[in-house]
Formats: sequence, structure tokens, C-alpha cells
Amino acid sequence: MIVTTENNYNYQRIEQAIRYLEGNFKQQPDLDEVAEKVHLSPFHFQRLFTEWAGISPKRFLQYLTVDFLKEKLKESKNIIDAADAAGLSSQSRVYDLFTTLEAVTPQEYKLSGSGIRINYGFHETTFGVALIGVTERGVCWLSFLQPDEEQRMELEKMKTHWHNSIFVEDKKMTAHFVEQIFNPSHVDQPLHVFVKGTNFQIKVWEALLRIPMGSVATYQTIATKIQSPRAMQAVGSAVGSNHVAFLIPCHRVIRKDGILGEYRWSAPRKKSIIGWEMAKVEIR
Repeated sequence: MIVTTENNYNYQRIEQAIRYLEGNFKQQPDLDEVAEKVHLSPFHFQRLFTEWAGISPKRFLQYLTVDFLKEKLKESKNIIDAADAAGLSSQSRVYDLFTTLEAVTPQEYKLSGSGIRINYGFHETTFGVALIGVTERGVCWLSFLQPDEEQRMELEKMKTHWHNSIFVEDKKMTAHFVEQIFNPSHVDQPLHVFVKGTNFQIKVWEALLRIPMGSVATYQTIATKIQSPRAMQAVGSAVGSNHVAFLIPCHRVIRKDGILGEYRWSAPRKKSIIGWEMAKVEIR
């Protein structure tokens, strides 16, 4: 079982506040009411949330409304087109976290990662506890844990995906990558991801890298970008199969009606990440 430290507990309180604010948006709950729900004083809650997001809870929630997200989808399509025109080689001009993607070779895919060494560690992040796996060719796994989930269960998921690999716990080594990923101001070089998937999945994941921070896209947009406009169901499946959370931003894909939809690592966490990213873009 994960030890709930103060930092991890703070994220849980923020997520709980977001759930409550969203569920009671029509009633416009005041700061005192929300603070009470997360067992903090109004002063401490406001400070905690603002330190985490950079903006007030009320402003944050506006990013998650259907009307706002519908408008964002219209705006984002042009931004993604511009990213395509710039090309992946120009990612540093387009993304805060400019990421390059490498896939296993067909032979490596057949062998399911045989002989690949994966250093891993569990770390507290902006969005709760995460498990990260790193090879000499890049980050090969990043997943978030639920509050009541045991670390060994999440580790087994990574081992199943890369089941012929060599696993070595090395928190000191992986901490450097976590710092780069969740503190963009500290990024001093491109981040590489190393993935195992079908050719179709890899095409989808490459398309996800073209969605800039603070933007969202529809499944239809992704399907069109990979020249498979009728394959929306397959695109949805590939998005859900992503095993490198946050870096490959599957959280930025939402429904065309402005509903955020499900997320492999919980819908509330998806809301948290999208709102947090939009806030970071706004306050630059």
C-alpha cells in the first residue's frame, strides 16, 4: 500500500475539490464550502490550490465547462495544423515538453522486450504517485496510481507489458526524469519515449504528440491526421492503450461534444491535468 505523504495527500484533496466543484457547479459553492469538504480552512485551501494550479479554484473550473472546451476544440484544430506544418523536428518551438518517440523494432516486438533493461521507481508527482520505467532509449512506462492501489499491482502491469525485460529499481536515476517531466522549466533537453505497439497504435501516439500543451483534440481529428478518418473506434482503443501517461498526451483527446470522457488513470485525474495545463499556458 502507498504511504500517503503530505504531497500526495495534497493532490488527493485537490482532486476531491475538483470533483465537488464540478458536481455542484450550478449551485456555485463558495470557497468556505469547498474548503470544508476537503477538511481545510478557506485560507489554507485557497493557498494550496493556487500553489498547485497557479490560479483560483473557480477560474480553474471554467476550463472544464462544455462550452469552453467546445470553443477550445475549434481553436485547437488550427494550432495542431500549424504543428503539423512545422514538423516534428521543430517540436521545441511548439511544445513545452518536446518529446521524440521511438518504437521497438519488429524483431523486438516479437520478443516482447527481451533483454531490455528497465530502471523503475515510484515517485510523487503533480498528479499523485506515479510509476516510471526508463530504458537507455527513453521513458518506456509512466502510469498513475489510485489512492488505494498497491505499488506491486502497478509494477505487475509494467512487467506484463514488457514481460521479457530486466527490471531494476533505481529511484535515484528515475527521479531525474520525473523532475524533467513534471517541472517543464527544468527541461534542458528533449525527452525521449520508447514504446511497444502495433504500427497503427504508434501512428496514433505520434499524432498525440502534435497536440500542444493547453489544447485539446477530438478522436475524429486524430483519425483524420493519420489518414484513417473512419477508424475512430480503433483510434479510441489506441489512445486508451498508451502506456506513457502525460508525455504522450492521451489526456488531451476529448469527445466532440466537449465532454472530457474516460481516462485510463481515472476521469478526475484527466480533468486535473487538462485544467492544470490550460492554467500554465494562461499564466505564462
